[in-house]
Amino acid sequence: MTGPSPIGGSRHLLNDRDYRRQCREVLDATGALVLGGFFTAEAVARVVADSAPREDEAYYTSSTHNVYLTPSDPDLADDHPFNRQVVSSKGLLADDQIPVDSPLRTVYDDPDFRDFLCAVLDIDEIHPYADELSSINIHFASDGRELGWHFDNSSFAVTMMLQAPEAGGTFEYVAGARDADVGEMAYDTVEAVLDGRHPVETLAFSPGDLVLFRGRNAMHRVTPTIGAETRLLVVFAFNDQPGVALSDSALQTFYGRTG
Repeated sequence: MTGPSPIGGSRHLLNDRDYRRQCREVLDATGALVLGGFFTAEAVARVVADSAPREDEAYYTSSTHNVYLTPSDPDLADDHPFNRQVVSSKGLLADDQIPVDSPLRTVYDDPDFRDFLCAVLDIDEIHPYADELSSINIHFASDGRELGWHFDNSSFAVTMMLQAPEAGGTFEYVAGARDADVGEMAYDTVEAVLDGRHPVETLAFSPGDLVLFRGRNAMHRVTPTIGAETRLLVVFAFNDQPGVALSDSALQTFYGRTG
């Protein structure tokens, strides 16, 4: 990594074996790891200055979906937990809209950062997306926008808050709601969460904090943003195999274009 590092000084020793082990133990135990102050305040301010004025360039989508992010099952009732619909709405800037000299690229492309993620996530390799849109995305959630309850399809997510809203925009989750590897659907838990009868946890993080989250088995959502300040979040998207790209239909859905 050349030039001043966007990473927050001596707090995050990416190559230190003990630090990697500590991070992995927290992630394994709780399904979530928050690395406070991972980005310097200067780097966060630079990215916000580059991104916030471009909110009108973001591609916005608003949709309903079930918590499994799959099509509904016509053989089940509309109010069955599998078919119940929630709302998600967001805007995003795709990878090809991120400046080439952005601190986000400096970190995303850094071999030490990728090695750190492999060690903490317990995977052998980590690779960017093969398409031109998916690797680094900046998400915009203005007043009233939200992400509905869902399980992730991928085994892990790497995100960082850039700008917090005045209110709302809270990350809520239910850790260990199911075991997807054995095919659990957890209908009772899903129903209880959707009905507001199940306790949920809140993951608190601030601008510059890096978050590693295992969302395949943890049901989670982001509550609606409240106020004039748009919630800004960057997603660092990786794969554990090389050459993976989103399909043209998925690209069209998420970005409104295929390239």
